[in-house]
Amino acid sequence: MKEPTLGNPQNTIAILQKYQFTFQKKFGQNFLIDTHVLDKIIRSAKITREDTVLEIGPGIGTMTQYLACAAGKVIAVEVDRALIPILEDTLEGYENVRIINKDILKIDIRELVERENEGRPIKVVANLPYYITTPIIMGLFENHVPMKSITVMVQKEVAGRMQAAPGTKDYGALSLAVQYYARPYIVANVPPNCFIPRPNVGSAVIRLERYEESPVSVKDEKLLFQIIRASFNQRRKTLANGLKNSVDLKFTKEEIETAVEKLGKGSGIRGEALTLEEFARLSNYFH
Repeated sequence: MKEPTLGNPQNTIAILQKYQFTFQKKFGQNFLIDTHVLDKIIRSAKITREDTVLEIGPGIGTMTQYLACAAGKVIAVEVDRALIPILEDTLEGYENVRIINKDILKIDIRELVERENEGRPIKVVANLPYYITTPIIMGLFENHVPMKSITVMVQKEVAGRMQAAPGTKDYGALSLAVQYYARPYIVANVPPNCFIPRPNVGSAVIRLERYEESPVSVKDEKLLFQIIRASFNQRRKTLANGLKNSVDLKFTKEEIETAVEKLGKGSGIRGEALTLEEFARLSNYFH
């Protein structure tokens, strides 16, 4: 296996110039140029030769080279057709990498894992475009893709929201959704100068360790998330009013008021003060 050659500014710029690559704003492309960050991602993802890794958005193959050296197999899904010739160049000699030129949001990832890894759990590693971070992560969880963990580079603010606790300003529907499925842990903060081109915001690497079983027991997962979304749609409103205003929930005013009362937190409680366990209790009561 070849040693990684990318990960520093000179080699990255040389490859981009060789292929006269033009960054596509619509794909949110920012390529990592810091070998220390790359090493930290691989270590925190705990990649071994036993692992099959799904990399979302490999770009020019910088992190893919590092993953290939650590993992048994790497499946790299890249949406930008212009990057495929570059990937074929930079990943030449890395026999355990498979490149797929498709949109990750349009792939049946469960079927892909079944085919590529015989249904065994994979590990997901990615430097995600910020504008589709949440759809990708929630898609992986909600479709119950067999996986051990997700280790991703995301916007620093989004990483903070995933890890946020009740009662804080960052706490919301994303915090609860992620924490229902996984244990979040922020690995590192990454400044803009670690990328080409530089993003306008700071980034963070976050590791989401998938629970084998959720820490709460719910009778209807879909209903739980409808209640959570309704509770945060209008943050200034009380929990009861948020639920009453939801178009997805068909409960009467009396049913909602009784359910909120049973939480024992008072009628003026807001959604942002409730724990995941309390949302589960509320959902199970309505069910």
